[in-house]
Amino acid sequence: MARPRKFDEQQVLATARERFWAGGYAGTSMDDIAAATGLGKGSLYGAFGGKQDLYHRVFDDYCNSVVDATAQQLRGDDDENAYTRLSAHVHAVAAATAADTAQRGCLLAKGTAELAEHDKTVADRAHTAIEALHALLKDDIAACQRNGDLDANADPGRLAALVLSVLRGIEALGKAGADEEMLTDIARTALAVLPRPVN
Repeated sequence: MARPRKFDEQQVLATARERFWAGGYAGTSMDDIAAATGLGKGSLYGAFGGKQDLYHRVFDDYCNSVVDATAQQLRGDDDENAYTRLSAHVHAVAAATAADTAQRGCLLAKGTAELAEHDKTVADRAHTAIEALHALLKDDIAACQRNGDLDANADPGRLAALVLSVLRGIEALGKAGADEEMLTDIARTALAVLPRPVN
């Protein structure tokens, strides 16, 4: 009979995520993770597999958390507050990016840039996350259109793609050192250029 694990798996994953996030995949070894978690490498391999398997688990969990957080901000039962939710989400991304003084950036973007070209699992998971974020934005924008806050004749999918691109760009610029004023101004401008109904 296998011995029960004597560690908190979620805590180990959270610690591993911090190490991968700080050092990247290539710059983080299993020795680093073992030291950070206090576990022996044998325990890590036994619980999570090799370094790539562990990274995939961490990356998947992170992607899920990003999509879940976005869903909480954008989903609602009413169309009346859809634009308020959209505006709050866009400004929240700018604020969170500005608050990232360590300029770590988004692990979804960081992992994709480093690994997607050679790691199909990372590429596929990133693609799924981006599609989910796009769908959430599209649904909220469609609600804005039904409520008369945005032009009903515009394509909500295209507007969602535009907003998603702006949000990803905000995160990239933040990692490059853009200050809070610039990021907030980008968020404000992105919302201002969305097409309004023609009176």
